[in-house]
Amino acid sequence: MSSPKLQVAVAGLGRMGMRHARHFATLTPKADLIAVTSPVQAELDAAKAEFGNVRTYLDYDQMLQQEPTLQAVVVASATVVHADQAINAIQRGLHVLCEKPLSTSPEISQSVVDAYRESLKSRPAQKVICGFSRRFDASYRDAHKRVTSGDIGSPSVFRSQTCDKLDPSGFFVAYAEFSGGIFVDCSIHDIDLALWFFGEDSKVKSVSAVGITAVQPDLRKHNDRDNAIAVVEFYGDKVAQLYCSRMMAAGQEDTTEIFGTSGKIAVNTQPQLNLVNLYEPTGIRRELPADYYGRFREAFIAEANEFTACCLENTPVPMELEGAVNAVKIGCALQESLVTGRKIEFEENGKRIERANL
Repeated sequence: MSSPKLQVAVAGLGRMGMRHARHFATLTPKADLIAVTSPVQAELDAAKAEFGNVRTYLDYDQMLQQEPTLQAVVVASATVVHADQAINAIQRGLHVLCEKPLSTSPEISQSVVDAYRESLKSRPAQKVICGFSRRFDASYRDAHKRVTSGDIGSPSVFRSQTCDKLDPSGFFVAYAEFSGGIFVDCSIHDIDLALWFFGEDSKVKSVSAVGITAVQPDLRKHNDRDNAIAVVEFYGDKVAQLYCSRMMAAGQEDTTEIFGTSGKIAVNTQPQLNLVNLYEPTGIRRELPADYYGRFREAFIAEANEFTACCLENTPVPMELEGAVNAVKIGCALQESLVTGRKIEFEENGKRIERANL
């Protein structure tokens, strides 16, 4: 007799939502994709054509009400509805995998955690995670294992970047109205990695950021930039330096370095699509992934399978939801520093230190 499978629905059928749907439909053996929802009929039609007997809904709440066997929801909708959709599913007792960030607001992000904590009182087996996919990447996991094993001594300096290939279509200019800014949308992965490698209990001492609009000046009307650099200082003599960009010429360049007191670990500092080198009259070159999915596809698949397993087997979640709130708090503070040009400082208890403007 075959074991029961996790009954999953996906909310939101943009590029990331469709990828999640494919992962759960075809690459997660212990899950069944039974329903999808999107306010866009064309997206539902495309899902129906690809996944066959999957049920489609224009309304998210209607899907939750009319799917009695539903056990888990993947929230991959627009960021502005992440929190509402996650909370609605949590309150119904469903497992939830919510795409990052939980919200562009720390307070709204915290409301998701609060709803989950309340639900756990009566549903202790419920699982809710935020989809920080890099934690499921084999290379980052190897690096984290080595750091926690003490291979480089005490991790002290963290340097990481998320750099997207230039998209001249204007997508990111329109998207910036809702994204929360380049640090909340783009560097949120690097911020999460810093918290992971330094320790989830790391306390922020100060943040500062600068940025430019090198190729998309219209971003400024949304208080955003296409290139930005940040420094995040932590209590306990730890510091993170972050770089985010929307203008890479060759492809996706996501790299990380962790410097310890007796060594260093580097991840993907020479990005490459595969192991092919092209030997040409002008020299030797290698191609890069075109986007983040090309780099982290296997991590997303691992995320789907591990989320499914912890739901079915009632094992601990791969990461605690509170970390997603801390990442948004840091991202929002960096975005504020980017716009105002001011360094923002915090007490060790997390309270912001207000400085008089003299």
